[in-house]
Amino acid sequence: MLFYYIRHGDPIYEPDSLTPHGHKQAEALSERLCRTGLDKIFVSTSNRARQTAAPTCEKLGTAPIPLDFANEHYAWLDFTVPKADNSGDTWAFHDERTINLFSSPEIRDLGDHWYDHPKLLRKDFQKGVERVYREADSFFASLGYKHIPHTGRYEATAHNNDRVALFAHQGFGLIFLSCLLDIPYPQFCTHFDMCHTGVTLIEFSPDSTGKICLPKVLALSDSAHLYAKDIPSNYVQY
Repeated sequence: MLFYYIRHGDPIYEPDSLTPHGHKQAEALSERLCRTGLDKIFVSTSNRARQTAAPTCEKLGTAPIPLDFANEHYAWLDFTVPKADNSGDTWAFHDERTINLFSSPEIRDLGDHWYDHPKLLRKDFQKGVERVYREADSFFASLGYKHIPHTGRYEATAHNNDRVALFAHQGFGLIFLSCLLDIPYPQFCTHFDMCHTGVTLIEFSPDSTGKICLPKVLALSDSAHLYAKDIPSNYVQY
């Protein structure tokens, strides 16, 4: 199986939708994805994710399957911290104090139990990690791959050659991919990121026994479709 994780296009968060630029990004993305095709398309229940997936679904004649657990609202509740000026909350990976703590030897030494560190500014991290692991494991099991916890490996219960896409978000995606790959969230969210409509491609290919898969990242937040159309990304401007 090839699994595509795709962040939504350039957004308007209030109301939840895409900007005109985001719609251009989604159209460029659809041309890319339609070259190889997709067998299943899942989408977060947010409007910005739905609108990003719409051109691809229309071209392929595929109805998107909603995944409410991928809606970023839930990740926001569990993976944000108070801003330094107390003006509200921000993602943990945007807060300099948390980034420094996430990068410390103390957090690294805690491994999968990083959320037990007493200096973390929020105490909901463990609940959020356990929730995303539970939901992600159920999702991949439904696709034919049963997670072997904390090993980065999956049992291929129904190996297939499907191409499966999930259109969702950055904040949710960083914790979702960290759970998928069994890489502790503090290391993943501080060293990796994803641009608007960036495509992360992960291959589930069984070993010589045909029973065990070790998911391999073939591309991370690839935006070649934007370059092909001379469309700026949120990281590279022309």
